Amino acid sequence: MTELKKYEQISGFWASYKDALYNYILKLVKDPDTANELSHEVLMKVYGACCSGRPVRNVRSWLFQIAYNTCMDHFNKSGRTAKLKEDVAADEEDLVYREAAEFVKPLLQLLPKKYAEPLELSDIDGLKQQEVAERLGLSHTAAKTRIQRARKLLKDQITECVHLEVDKDGQLTAFQVKGSCAALQAHCTKC
Repeated sequence: MTELKKYEQISGFWASYKDALYNYILKLVKDPDTANELSHEVLMKVYGACCSGRPVRNVRSWLFQIAYNTCMDHFNKSGRTAKLKEDVAADEEDLVYREAAEFVKPLLQLLPKKYAEPLELSDIDGLKQQEVAERLGLSHTAAKTRIQRARKLLKDQITECVHLEVDKDGQLTAFQVKGSCAALQAHCTKC
């Protein structure tokens, strides 16, 4: 968890995420001027929360939650929130999964090559298991077994290295690389 205690620390996080936050807000409000205005409002809320000493589990999620709430406040004034909440929920889910996907390849690198390579070819590059077998000079059964074993090993690495938060339906809502996972901490500069 991160405790936000200094304005300089907030400035660093803001600099890292301001463009993504602006684009997120723009996607919601569909007006550049309004998006700019709401981005400034988000920044003021972030600075206002700076010295609260409240720990933040995932800074990125926290910033986007402030942006979301700011947009909802804006839309509450005009009575346009019901449909928007459904659209935003779908967008946020996609965003979390896209962000989590960035860690799959670094996690694959933690696996032995004989398992990582067939899994990458199959699940990331989209090759059929028979094609994986041919490319790696394996029997179809051996390729299938290695892919299944690699999935289990990858799942174990995820459990070891990443704290996952899921909703009541089992959908990923947030994640954070654990401090104990040095291999991913080196890859993760914004966690």
